[in-house]
Amino acid sequence: MAQVENFDLVIIGSGPGGYVAAVRAAQLGMKVACVEKEDRLGGVCLRVGCIPSKALLDSSELYHLAKAKMAEHGIKTGRVVLDLAAMMARKDQVVTELTDNVRKLLEGNRVQIIHGTGGLVDTGTVKVTRGKSTRTVEAKNILLATGSEPVDVPAFKFDGKHIVSSTGALNFDTVPKQFGIVGGGYIGLELGSVWLRLGSKVTVLEMLPKIATTMDAQVGRTLQRILNRQGFEFHLDTRVDEAKVSAKKVQVKITTADKQKTLKFDRLLVSVGRRPLIRGLNLEAAGVKTDAATAQILVNEKYETTAAGVYAIGDLIDGPMLAHKASAEGIAAVECMAGMPGEVNYDAVPAVVYTWPEVASVGMTEQQVKERDIPYCIGTYPFTGAGRARCMGETDGFVKLIAHADTDRVLGVHIIGARAADMIAECVLAIEFGASSEDIARTIHGHPTFAEALMEAAMAVRKCSIYAS
Repeated sequence: MAQVENFDLVIIGSGPGGYVAAVRAAQLGMKVACVEKEDRLGGVCLRVGCIPSKALLDSSELYHLAKAKMAEHGIKTGRVVLDLAAMMARKDQVVTELTDNVRKLLEGNRVQIIHGTGGLVDTGTVKVTRGKSTRTVEAKNILLATGSEPVDVPAFKFDGKHIVSSTGALNFDTVPKQFGIVGGGYIGLELGSVWLRLGSKVTVLEMLPKIATTMDAQVGRTLQRILNRQGFEFHLDTRVDEAKVSAKKVQVKITTADKQKTLKFDRLLVSVGRRPLIRGLNLEAAGVKTDAATAQILVNEKYETTAAGVYAIGDLIDGPMLAHKASAEGIAAVECMAGMPGEVNYDAVPAVVYTWPEVASVGMTEQQVKERDIPYCIGTYPFTGAGRARCMGETDGFVKLIAHADTDRVLGVHIIGARAADMIAECVLAIEFGASSEDIARTIHGHPTFAEALMEAAMAVRKCSIYAS
């Protein structure tokens, strides 16, 4: 009988939550194993999510610039030709390099990598299955970090070719002439941006009266106007009743204002949300409870589930499904296991949408501040007033800063514009340190930079901007 190997920590899942937790645990002296069912490490984010989508966003943006924008700068490119196969190969190479780096990182920290599907036997045992072989490992602690999967809808099931999830939309071999998207969230908008730039006619079908519902409303309205100007077509307050493939086209029946009609697309992306990937974890065997409505695993402030010694993080638990949130929780959970005060400040978790212009935010929206009846002041500043934005020809958007009316403490920052994804880091730090809008306003920002717009917005909170009328 094979001897069962013992670990201080066994992690199921090697995504941004799992592999970061594994490294931190190893740094704290734990003997760690990381179980991963796929051949490549890195989870959804690195393999079929954040990384490949951003690679395509960057490539498609360069293609768009070469076709439509470089002439404004006096650069004549001639006829621009798209080599989609080369673009996809570059995307795959980026994924390969980063997933290889994760393996090297874990191996360098002496984390044992076990390939196979992990499931709980009890609170201290994990069974790993790969093909016909099984392996059992025991651990003082177990961390569940298996992430999430796209929600499928019975009326339009994924077929992997014509009706696809976000994974399928990363791997088209041709540019669809007509590309439909069910859902107006950030995943659909990002992937829609890729194919719009490459030549698709993109139509978004959204059941609600607005897109990107988690955004600050003012920012969301601005984003919709800009995307509309770029070529996106939006059908809001629209119910998708059915989608079926006929003659290599996806025929989609929709209802808008009690009127029914059928739209035809070459490809249809269904992006209506994601759900925790708990299938196969055998949670019941260990007494791990989930929320009946959301299927999220219930955890306490230490990320421990209802089963002692079993922890969960990332998309499996409550909160936004973001890779960096999972990483922060992975570190916090491991530190709690080690008796340290690990925690995550959920008021300081940034969110970024990689459309163009980008959208980035942290903290409360204006709507949330109103709902909580908090007295507040707002300062905004448009990128049309930023010299650097003018030089680049990227003047769409603005910075919006919300501060407490009495204490001046920064409550939230919302940015739509070029470089927003990078600018938000300063705002996260400000909220983490409890900074006031005056702190940001009095901080010298380089000139000319996009970040000057943040400084100006902070000045405008107290109506002291030197450029204010």
